[in-house]
Amino acid sequence: MTEPMLDAAAVAAYLRQHPEFFVDHDELIPELRIPHQSGHAVSLVERQVKLLRERNIELRQRLSQLMDVARDNDRLFDKSRRLILSLLDASGLEEVVSTTEDSLRHDFLVPYVSLVLFRDNPSEVGRTASLSEAQKTIGGLLGNGKATCGALHQGELAFLFGEDGAQIGSAAVVGLGPQGQFGVLAIGSPDPQHYKSSLGTLFLGYIAEILARVLPRFGTPLRSVR
Repeated sequence: MTEPMLDAAAVAAYLRQHPEFFVDHDELIPELRIPHQSGHAVSLVERQVKLLRERNIELRQRLSQLMDVARDNDRLFDKSRRLILSLLDASGLEEVVSTTEDSLRHDFLVPYVSLVLFRDNPSEVGRTASLSEAQKTIGGLLGNGKATCGALHQGELAFLFGEDGAQIGSAAVVGLGPQGQFGVLAIGSPDPQHYKSSLGTLFLGYIAEILARVLPRFGTPLRSVR
């Protein structure tokens, strides 16, 4: 009496239920052959080694990427720390504005920087605008209390960056204080993809929080620093 033939599904099911099968029958491993993309057959051990090598390469690449991100964050933290300490030590509004703009341009290498202070009466400190004008033009960027990234409307770019607005493909914008009552800080890039909506804004948020605490100390407008 001949034994019933096992189909592939039954063999696969058995091996799933007995993953230690080849431990007890390791003499079969060299005889297994797995088709390769090149058309040649390789043993199970060779195939496993190849898969492990590929996985090792992938893990190394991921680790390298994580290390790069960590180094970038360390550099950003150090730059942010220096800027925040300088803002806390500032002796006047002119120094606050110039320190912020200089640090973002030269330390953070941001090509377009805009710090607009909201005041009911026009002044010559950096760039100023009334809060009502700001709410009418960029109110949607101020209401959520968080930084907004991505492409902006032409009117928003003109308000924030003036004539440079035509050169900006994407920007990150954050209000200063509740509902942006003290002003707005914006950074821009000619690259439409540079400031994507998913971009992390942790450090920009830190700077904005410090500015919101420092600016009320200096209520008297000084001369322009631009």
